Amino acid sequence: MPPRPRKPFRPQGQSGFKPKKTAPSEDKGWDPVAAWYDKLVGEAGSDYHRHVILPATLKWLDLQGGESILDVCCGQGVLVKPLLEGKIGRYLGVDASPRLIKAAKSRHGSDKRVSFVTADACQPGEWADGTYDAATCLMAVHDVPEPVGMFQNISDGLKPGGKVVLVFMHPCFRIPRQSHWGWDADQKIQYRRLDSYGSAREIQIATHPGKGTGEETIFYHRPLAQLLSAIGEDGLAVVGCEELYSHRRSQGGGAFSKAEHRAVEEFPMFMALVAIKRS
Repeated sequence: MPPRPRKPFRPQGQSGFKPKKTAPSEDKGWDPVAAWYDKLVGEAGSDYHRHVILPATLKWLDLQGGESILDVCCGQGVLVKPLLEGKIGRYLGVDASPRLIKAAKSRHGSDKRVSFVTADACQPGEWADGTYDAATCLMAVHDVPEPVGMFQNISDGLKPGGKVVLVFMHPCFRIPRQSHWGWDADQKIQYRRLDSYGSAREIQIATHPGKGTGEETIFYHRPLAQLLSAIGEDGLAVVGCEELYSHRRSQGGGAFSKAEHRAVEEFPMFMALVAIKRS
């Protein structure tokens, strides 16, 4: 069956934006910063991967063994090892970055259950073939310019009733350069300040702040309503949600430490959504 043509995502209201157009053949995702990202995440994942992101993903996947898994925007394959430990039947990782796919193959390519393909997750692809029991997309929803294209591919890749687990930066509280921690000395509370939320925007992120390397990525902030609309536009229905909080705690004492502990328990860092493909 040939891939369906892509419908551009046009969010309603004044908060929409038009992402910069990039030819599919030229889009290599995080390839320019692949070395930095691979060093940051590695095989086992960053501190947040190990303690927050991966445990939540595996919980919501609820693997029984033998499943086929589609990992969209897989990067260097940080999810592969825990999935294999869960005795999955088949895994396909898809990412636009040739360098990250190369790193993934070097770590996991010898396992016959595992395969990788270099492809833009937002563009039609034969890899989205409707044969997968479940799909994942970890920390990448905010990295793609056309979310509807990616969610449509995920839907196309799943069997009817298949599930997808999405984990991403919390769109209400973690907006680069638009959200900050603050300290109220009078009330002795740590608070979260938001400079904007309702306006979708592209935000340039430097991978080595202050070092002048010139390496940058783009963070696509979208309000939560836009993301939910994009997910539901092509056959996916959200059935579960979890807000994920930091595991880190201050090692100091006094009023500030107490306030910091309370703040990290009140303001989530990530969001996990679970959706199923409607029959």
